[in-house]
Amino acid sequence: MNREERHTANSENDRYRLLVDAITDYAIYMLDPDGIVTNWNAGAQRFKGYTADEIVGQHFSRFYSPEDRGNGLPARALSIARTEGKFEQEGWRIRKDGQRFWAHVVIDPIWAKDGTLIGFAKITRDLTERRAAAESLRQSEEQFRLLVQSVTDYAIYRLDPQGHVASWNSGAERIKGYTPADIIGSHFSRFYTDEDRLAGEPERAMSIAREQGRFAAEGWRVRKDGSRFRASVVLDPILGDKGELIGYAKVTRDVTEREDAQRKLDLAREALFQSQKMEAIGQLTGGVAHDFNNLLMAILSSLTLLERRVSGDASTQRLIDNARQGAERGAALTQRMLAFARRQELNPEPVDVPGLVRGMNDLLQRTLGPSHPIGLQFPLSLPWVLADANQLEMALLNLAVNARDSMPDGGAISIAAGEAAVEERTIDGLAPGRYVKLAVIDTGTGMDAATLARATEPFFTTKGVGKGTGLGLSMIHGLAEQMKGELVLHSVVGHGTTAELWLPVTDIRQDAAIVPAPPPERIDQPRDLRVLVVDDDSLVVMNTAALLEDMGYVVTEASSAVEALALFKDGSAFDLLITDQAMPGMVGTQLIEKIREIAPDLPIILASGYGELPGATLSSVVKLSKPFGQAQLAAAIRKIETEEVWQPA
Repeated sequence: MNREERHTANSENDRYRLLVDAITDYAIYMLDPDGIVTNWNAGAQRFKGYTADEIVGQHFSRFYSPEDRGNGLPARALSIARTEGKFEQEGWRIRKDGQRFWAHVVIDPIWAKDGTLIGFAKITRDLTERRAAAESLRQSEEQFRLLVQSVTDYAIYRLDPQGHVASWNSGAERIKGYTPADIIGSHFSRFYTDEDRLAGEPERAMSIAREQGRFAAEGWRVRKDGSRFRASVVLDPILGDKGELIGYAKVTRDVTEREDAQRKLDLAREALFQSQKMEAIGQLTGGVAHDFNNLLMAILSSLTLLERRVSGDASTQRLIDNARQGAERGAALTQRMLAFARRQELNPEPVDVPGLVRGMNDLLQRTLGPSHPIGLQFPLSLPWVLADANQLEMALLNLAVNARDSMPDGGAISIAAGEAAVEERTIDGLAPGRYVKLAVIDTGTGMDAATLARATEPFFTTKGVGKGTGLGLSMIHGLAEQMKGELVLHSVVGHGTTAELWLPVTDIRQDAAIVPAPPPERIDQPRDLRVLVVDDDSLVVMNTAALLEDMGYVVTEASSAVEALALFKDGSAFDLLITDQAMPGMVGTQLIEKIREIAPDLPIILASGYGELPGATLSSVVKLSKPFGQAQLAAAIRKIETEEVWQPA
């Protein structure tokens, strides 16, 4: 090497020394192959407390806690770095004064050109105060260059005073994708996004580093291939012997994975919160609907009996009719509430969606009016779905009315359907499989993101006072989930809304050619049957008994399952048991199990407003939905007559 070449090499080594020595927030130093400290930088001295004279020549294990030394962690760290190419860990380390600090440590092996292990480059960051750790390590001229070039988890490079890249390590190449030949001489602003360059972020970073002695931030940066990554950046000024600015030391770390993990955690927390909130509202709504059903049943049955006692008075009859209509509207409201709470009883069966929609097209058009024409868009063939046809019709009518209300000046409404496949985790709430997507599409006012997020919440409505209960979409949402499907809403303000009902496909089809079997021949029901009525609500049990007595039955009342069971144990005999489900202490299905042990052949009617009931006990039990009137009660008794050999006791 001639004199000029030696001068160039010395200058380059001086630059590397200045680069590393300028970093004060990272401890960067080198170990020999046995773990002996061979050089020491100002950053290491700043937060570990040792001067170079005190630590050079000492084994690096003295920085570890006694328990880590006892577990052999220092030796294991060097072994992992040597065999796997890197060791990285966070843990407790010890300062000279005995204080502990939490450190992020990276150890990289340093290899000579002939493959010989020269030692290890060690970078330690003090995370105790969440500050960027120092990366300054004094080493010999050649060792400084090898150290910086061997670090692959950090981009460490130097800028000239104008911001042009003057050096480039392997970590920078790995993270950003540029080779030294690609990037040296280019301005570092090319790593920034277009919007950050236009906002002057590169110049601002250098200005803050120059004026305040350091710049640290996180932001989006751009790789050579154009992809973006989240970067943690530290920029330190490099000063000459006379204090003049000769460039900047820049350390960049890719923290994209950490940001992604935090984002996914935030989304999971939000989803959990929303699920818990909706579950709590569902429980409350179901309970309120159950109690409301009992009140409506008392009102309806009382009106039925009262009507028998009033005749010839038209004004009184109108009042009774009005009261009945109000109670029936209340019953419809409880069904919506139970649908949201997913507690109404469904009758799933194979349904031809195009046939169902065409069958109710006239009803839809009359409901919506002439200013909202309906267009149907169905493929030539479409698989059948498994759904409750009546509930599906109600949901479709509700969605169509919502579409109409979003277009007060008129407009066309499209009802379309098509088959779609769902892969694993494609749509939240849907299991993988085949579905029919039934969509109601309007071009109305649409919803913003905040409104769309709350659209299926119970009692949330954007309609005026008295124009909506806020239960329509929540009912459809609950109904769809009960049918193993999902309600999916898409909406843009000013461009309308698309409401999609995803329903699972079934391979079973109803044979339209089959003529329904005629109802069985009616059996004259005996008029002296002894009936036990069990319900914890005094209004319900009193009115049920009154309806039965009006039909000619002998009725015994019980206010709890325990009281009813005591009557059987005392030897009382009954021909029919009518019991509520939701009762304190012992529910109806539990009472049925115990009664079966005493009177296995006793006919039983289970009355409940809930649809989700245990199936094992109900194989030979007739279910009666609340609220019911005298006609529904008589029909349930006739059903028992036609299905069982009834021998009164």
